[in-house]
Amino acid sequence: MTEHAFDVVVLGGGSGGYATALRSAELGKTVALIEGDRLGGTCLHRGCVPTKALLHSAEVADVVRSAASSGVRAELSGIDAGAMREFREGIVAGKHRGLVGLIKARGITVVDGFGTLLADGSVQVGEDAYRGGDVVVATGSYSRLVPGIELGDRIVTSEGALAQETVPDRAIVLGGGVIGVEFASAWRSLGAEVTIVEGLDRLVPSEDEAVSTALERAFRKRGIVSRLATTVSGAEETENGVAVHLGDETLEADVLLVAVGRGPATSGIGLDEAGVALDGGHVVVDEHCRTSVQNVWAVGDVTRGPQLAHRGFQQGILAAEAIAGESVTPIDDRHIPRVTYSHPEVASVGVTEAEAAAEFGADGIATNRFDLAGNARSGIIGTGGFVKVVRRVDGPVVGVHLIGDRVGELITEGQLAVAWDAHPEDLAPLVHAHPTQSEALGEAFLALAGKPLHSL
Repeated sequence: MTEHAFDVVVLGGGSGGYATALRSAELGKTVALIEGDRLGGTCLHRGCVPTKALLHSAEVADVVRSAASSGVRAELSGIDAGAMREFREGIVAGKHRGLVGLIKARGITVVDGFGTLLADGSVQVGEDAYRGGDVVVATGSYSRLVPGIELGDRIVTSEGALAQETVPDRAIVLGGGVIGVEFASAWRSLGAEVTIVEGLDRLVPSEDEAVSTALERAFRKRGIVSRLATTVSGAEETENGVAVHLGDETLEADVLLVAVGRGPATSGIGLDEAGVALDGGHVVVDEHCRTSVQNVWAVGDVTRGPQLAHRGFQQGILAAEAIAGESVTPIDDRHIPRVTYSHPEVASVGVTEAEAAAEFGADGIATNRFDLAGNARSGIIGTGGFVKVVRRVDGPVVGVHLIGDRVGELITEGQLAVAWDAHPEDLAPLVHAHPTQSEALGEAFLALAGKPLHSL
């Protein structure tokens, strides 16, 4: 076996892995980045980027349908699924080329192949061993399956849904979390009849309950059916589609999307053999992303917490800086912004009202909700929704929750408010440009500071 020595060996070239590699190289480390597929990982090739490109195509379809309401004569003559796929693939290919060029420019050695962590701390790829002073595990996640439901041409995960050659006429989505509602939203905009089946009693159940209720209502107005608190007892492909069994009831459709979450990709890469502690398949790490084994670190979806690309980026930067001996600030998952790119969008940061009440007491918190109906920019682009801010009584903002088209672009202001323990009284004097949707956040801060302007 041939050995190769580096300062840092990164196992996995997705969001967390390549961020680790880039920052380590910036800090003067020699880096080997091991990837068995393509640089960029799930997010770039099968997740974040292509799904958002699909959602953009869906948004364009909706805009064309409603163009007459703003005085523009336009007609939606059809959906070209092949052209949409080419559009998505073009976006992905361009981003991939840019990433490959960036990695090369930083002098990072890319190793093509699947790596296995050995007991001596090296990573084996084929007949070669890559030994680093530090090893970072960043192997990402995989689509979870449902026992008894077999994947096929018409029963698919998100990866299979993106590969579909046509837009289904009827679709059933198993799971009302982020992935499920995004595909349900896109397919509905592209003309499909969509039913979401969710085992819990609301959509996007990790979000504030008021947001879940508003999203369900908005979906219902769009013709998306939500079967909540409902479990699937089985499903199979039929001659013309799929049959999904809900106890004594059977639903039929062209495709079933299984979107019940993602699991950490930690099996079969040598973690147990190397002595790395796991919890439910997740790598156990401390606040600096250290594992139970000296000089072995883990970042991204393999660690327990929000499975978000931007969290992986930040963890990768943190791990690289900690390895280099720099002073680092631990990442608080409550300060990580979350966005669901459905129509309408959902965005949040911090704790929900229920979580805040449990932590500080029902009498220890105050909330304000400002409807986007009162916001001029929201009226212009034709979106409803609201901004909801949660604060501690006489204390800082602890949660910001938004629903409405394009609100994902507003969440960074909410993140700053939560992360900096800002009081609404601190934020109220800040001026928001008019007309912008950001004014809605300003109005909520004003109201919580005791001086509402456009609300009673």
